[in-house]
Amino acid sequence: MAYASAGLVRIGGGSGVNLWIYQTVDPIATVNTAQYFNDASNMLNIRDLIIVQDTNVPTTSFVTVLSNASGVVDVSDGTVVVETDSD
Repeated sequence: MAYASAGLVRIGGGSGVNLWIYQTVDPIATVNTAQYFNDASNMLNIRDLIIVQDTNVPTTSFVTVLSNASGVVDVSDGTVVVETDSD
């Protein structure tokens, strides 16, 4: 699919760095593709942290904005949050 602005919500920030949550049906391999967040380039700063929740296959990952120049956004590959329940 593609970036959906309704899924991106700023949940905090300060000193020019923001924390976002992004809910999508897209897998992290799609979300971390360069230019995926181009439509949000006016909101995202370099080093912003985005919590990405894949609602199709319930997974959570952290990505950071690596670059945002001339409307082209690139984020990190993503760090998967291990979600285990051993009880």
